[in-house]
Amino acid sequence: MGISNKFGSLLLTTGNKSELAVGYCTLYGDMCGGLAVLSDVPKTMVYRLAHWVNRHREIIPNASITKTPSAELRPNQTDQDTLPPYEILDAILEAYVVAGKSAAEIIQAGFDEETVKRVVRLIDANEYKRRQAAPGLKVTSKAFGVGRRIPIAQRYREA
Repeated sequence: MGISNKFGSLLLTTGNKSELAVGYCTLYGDMCGGLAVLSDVPKTMVYRLAHWVNRHREIIPNASITKTPSAELRPNQTDQDTLPPYEILDAILEAYVVAGKSAAEIIQAGFDEETVKRVVRLIDANEYKRRQAAPGLKVTSKAFGVGRRIPIAQRYREA
């Protein structure tokens, strides 16, 4: 942010849709900046895009793509300590946020009940954090922000 201020450049944030959905992002870390270019790109798609960018030569360091995801909230912490694998998280996120399905409908589709309820609670509970995020580019049919707003008061919960 200091370099951005010094040179008058726009700082791009690095938080993706999956992280923003469940609150695995920080205001002074991956949410810091003026434009959230990945805010509507699920984590699994970020990996696919990274591999595509590197299809001819290594532009994105391979170590960045292959390292275990971590919000680095504490030493040796990984995202999967408390989250389902991103393939499952992103599928639940797609169903709940993009398709507008209820927790019950997602569970009926074959997802683990406890996992769905935990993910839906995280998504709903972190609306306050998303309201503080930089504006993002819309990539999917339903982005956070103007396309999807839920109350941040009164302990709103879907499940």
